Amino acid sequence: MAPRLEYRVRFMDKVKMAEVDFQCFDNGCDGLIKFNLKDALCDDFQALCSACHRSYEFDDMLKGKLRRLCDLIVAVRDAEDILGTCNVAVTVPAGMVKIPYALLLTRLNTMITLQLDGKDVDFHFRVEPSSPETFR
Repeated sequence: MAPRLEYRVRFMDKVKMAEVDFQCFDNGCDGLIKFNLKDALCDDFQALCSACHRSYEFDDMLKGKLRRLCDLIVAVRDAEDILGTCNVAVTVPAGMVKIPYALLLTRLNTMITLQLDGKDVDFHFRVEPSSPETFR
């Protein structure tokens, strides 16, 4: 099996849905470009704006960063059994508040800022939990 195909299959086994979106670059277009992260691992992948239909192709450098993002998602998925006991402590005037790490993963907007066409672009992503009971 080719290395890229093998990588994509391994990612798909771990993560059913990892949706990504970013704002269209065209002036006057308010469209969002939405795609599934696992689809972006294909060699012939193109993302399309839902409003103006501009197509976006990702170079090898950007695809490499998206692949590393996949690795991060898989690592989090592999650690789900211990994330239930992990907390992030935030100090507020009333004292320290422990926020379950799993809650942070499901309730906060997650984004990664990457370069695309020489611009900093915020890629927002949402990852489906491995089961309906995860992070409840």
